[in-house]
Amino acid sequence: MTTPSHLPYGGIASFARAPTVETGDEWSADVAVLGIPFDLALGFRPGARFAPRALREASLRYVPPFTDLSGRTRLVGVTFADAGDVVLPSLEPELARERIMEAARRVRSRCRLPVFLGGDHSVTFPLLCAFRDVPDLHVVQLDAHLDFTDVRNDTRYSNSSPFRRAAEALPNLVHITTLGLRGLRHDPEAVAAAGERGHTLVPMEEVEALFRDVLGALPAGRPVYLSVDADAFDPAVLPGTSSPEPDGFTYALALRVIRETVRRHTLVGLDLVELAPNLDPSGRSALIAARLILETLCEVFDASS
Repeated sequence: MTTPSHLPYGGIASFARAPTVETGDEWSADVAVLGIPFDLALGFRPGARFAPRALREASLRYVPPFTDLSGRTRLVGVTFADAGDVVLPSLEPELARERIMEAARRVRSRCRLPVFLGGDHSVTFPLLCAFRDVPDLHVVQLDAHLDFTDVRNDTRYSNSSPFRRAAEALPNLVHITTLGLRGLRHDPEAVAAAGERGHTLVPMEEVEALFRDVLGALPAGRPVYLSVDADAFDPAVLPGTSSPEPDGFTYALALRVIRETVRRHTLVGLDLVELAPNLDPSGRSALIAARLILETLCEVFDASS
């Protein structure tokens, strides 16, 4: 029997070297990863379909458990599984949504915390549909864009609309908090519709001052689904995304927001979307995104230990 490679450039690339499983098999894990290589709903530059593979490769640099500078060991004893990618049709978006939702449901049933690797942001709608049974569900969204548009370019299911469709379809989704909004291209109707529904919209310039109060205003201990769009980050930090916007999150500020979210609430699902590794030949964007996922998991399991 050969010894598995511990080098980040050797061996088969599963997420953080997790055992690979099939969604239809019997297995269980604390954390399960599912890839959604889909970017047919973009309005600008493609490439997010390549993100699940890039994130897996980048994650080999960060294989738990970890020991920090103080000597604290993190993610020790936490079990991982990599459930592969949803098998998606090439040009049938409705069928793709059905398969994403069903795969997410199966993964949810076998783990404590599912992690979804997008894909463009449209995949968050069918992913949230897999949480239809979670009462009093809240979403915390890190994003430069609201993604609450009703119709764009004659389609209702683009990456500009996942949270509009989710708010319409899911009566258990009671609130969305969006942090990091900025840029020149806002849809006034979408902003008004989100406001009428009572969602919390925090512009980027107010995030550092307000995020603790905003997250503290949510009822404590509620189930939260965290959706992280790569374009939430400043493109100087993470350039590999379809629609970058200047003056975004630093890595440190994003982690502070995530830490506060996890400290106050119960994380039930996590997605990272809109990473386009082909737009960053340095590979830095995938490394940063993979590290953010794993540091988020550190925060979750630190809080529960």
